[in-house]
Amino acid sequence: MDWVELAVETTSLGTEAVSALLMQAGALGTQIIDRADLPGQKELGEAWALMDESLREQMPSQPVVKAWFQDEAQAISAREALGQLKARAAFDAGSLQVSSGSVRDEVWAESWKSHFHPIRVGRFVIRPSWEAYAAQPGERVIDLDPGMAFGTGWHETTRLCLRLIEKHYQGGRGLDVGTGSGILALALGKLGAREVLAVDIDPGALKAARDNVAQNGLSDVVTLKQGDLSQGIKGPFAFVCANILADAIIQLSAPLWPLMAPGGVFVASGIVKDRGEDVVQALGRDGWRLRDQMEEGEWVALAFEV
Repeated sequence: MDWVELAVETTSLGTEAVSALLMQAGALGTQIIDRADLPGQKELGEAWALMDESLREQMPSQPVVKAWFQDEAQAISAREALGQLKARAAFDAGSLQVSSGSVRDEVWAESWKSHFHPIRVGRFVIRPSWEAYAAQPGERVIDLDPGMAFGTGWHETTRLCLRLIEKHYQGGRGLDVGTGSGILALALGKLGAREVLAVDIDPGALKAARDNVAQNGLSDVVTLKQGDLSQGIKGPFAFVCANILADAIIQLSAPLWPLMAPGGVFVASGIVKDRGEDVVQALGRDGWRLRDQMEEGEWVALAFEV
């Protein structure tokens, strides 16, 4: 079958909002293409030797969000919603210029793979399931086929989470809220976790995560659950990670607190720098203590403890 493809030009700050809007309009998947997600020269020199050097030149000069719809009516609805976003957005969402086309099913399923190669984040190496890679001593390889789920290691928010997980995870039961492709739950498993619960509201994400868990031989470690944030979840957890958005993290703060084990750590990412202090203050009111933070590009990730 043919899919209707929309490509929306936006800004780095606008990519997540545009992606969410397109999904709400009925898109079966989105792809964010943003040069800002690629590492800088420092990261390239220290830990990104695996990246194809030609990748940056292949990407558009402005961030683009692509989305795929089953029919034209959904695409029209998405265009109307984008017009409303441009009128009411409290941030610079860019031109929101839209181009459209059609793409065959098999092309849609495979097109994003050209942008995904093995990458290294700290001791983690995220390896696409279709590419060979010989692990080096001390590396922890995560085999990953994200499908249309969020979480490949390319985005700054995911990289920040991986770094904080590597730095602060000291064992015990883990929870990954909004697991997407399952990459953060897999990282905990690769660090020796014996029990990880991974939650996502999107059944498509859970399918991708389930496949990735099996591919990494962690089906006995990672349990997948469809749900919204921490609802219906029983603790205690020694370590929790959530790569979502600032408002969702604030919403998660109070219900998550009683689920934590003494000394437990909560790593929160997906936070635009301008919202970092809002998150710190909100979680502080619920009793969380800020333990660590890392920044990259326009994003900040925070580690809290009980």
